[in-house]
Amino acid sequence: MFDPMLNLARHVSLRQLQVFEAIARLKSFTKAADELYLTQPTVSTQIKRLTDVIGLPLFEQIGRQVYLTETGRELETAVKDIFGVLDRFEMKVADLKGLKRGYLKLCVITTAKYFAPEVLGRFCQRHQGVDVALKVTNRDSVLERLIANKDDLYILGQNPERDLEMIATPFAPNPLHVVAHREHPLALERNIPVERLAEEYFIMREPGSGIRDYVLKTFGEAGLKPRVRMELGSNEAIKHAIYGKLGLSVLSLHTLAQEAESSELAILDVQGFPLERQWYVAHAKGKELSVVADAFIDFLGEESGRLCRQLDETRARLTRFQPPT
Repeated sequence: MFDPMLNLARHVSLRQLQVFEAIARLKSFTKAADELYLTQPTVSTQIKRLTDVIGLPLFEQIGRQVYLTETGRELETAVKDIFGVLDRFEMKVADLKGLKRGYLKLCVITTAKYFAPEVLGRFCQRHQGVDVALKVTNRDSVLERLIANKDDLYILGQNPERDLEMIATPFAPNPLHVVAHREHPLALERNIPVERLAEEYFIMREPGSGIRDYVLKTFGEAGLKPRVRMELGSNEAIKHAIYGKLGLSVLSLHTLAQEAESSELAILDVQGFPLERQWYVAHAKGKELSVVADAFIDFLGEESGRLCRQLDETRARLTRFQPPT
């Protein structure tokens, strides 16, 4: 029999459902609070109110791990349907308004932060009524968000080997180069065998990084294993480690775009390098893209020539060093 007290439309807010969805997806109250820019007590309060309305527990905690109860799993399914309907309605409204107004949620891997903000800026200058949100995170997190359909579009540094329900379109090259301090002995050599690199200390990105996996795969196919001296969580930290002469690394050429001709970094001439990859713009398969998202995909195609010229200029600046005096 229908319980008039259990009237979710009257007693449950969308904010509470948003908090619930984040916890269910991230399996952590703390991570959900960080993602939603809320305090942890606020998150706990929202879930308590939601639980009180439903009358059954939604989560159970075993050790430090958070799990959904049976009721929680049922609510998760319902919440995904609710937010899916709202997302589709939002896209329809944007379509009706055309590009005079609209909203684009873009999620990109960490390395793409070296060009994505500038591309977004030029896109917004052309379509001044469009608002944008940019999320920067590592590859694994981007793929998790894509699977959960959290954003409109995603920029990836490679087409994932995983069997994902997604559509990925290449739009620009993403070459990976071996980088060293300009005073490193190898900076003066040409046609360096990759076996020679295995003798040097390497600085790698953290697990979950696409570049890390690609580099380890490349060395592995040659029967080699890099001597990893340290693992760092950002490209900027890796560049500073190279400044400190702590080792070599493999970096996307885009990460070097701001390096001047006087930079302490040098691109090495290594056999088999650069590793040629592509930038991809992706979205979940079957997703109904808004006018804004479609326009941004087209805009990325226009930007390809500009990005290629920037890469050529960067490569020229960092491979013309003379022997130190």
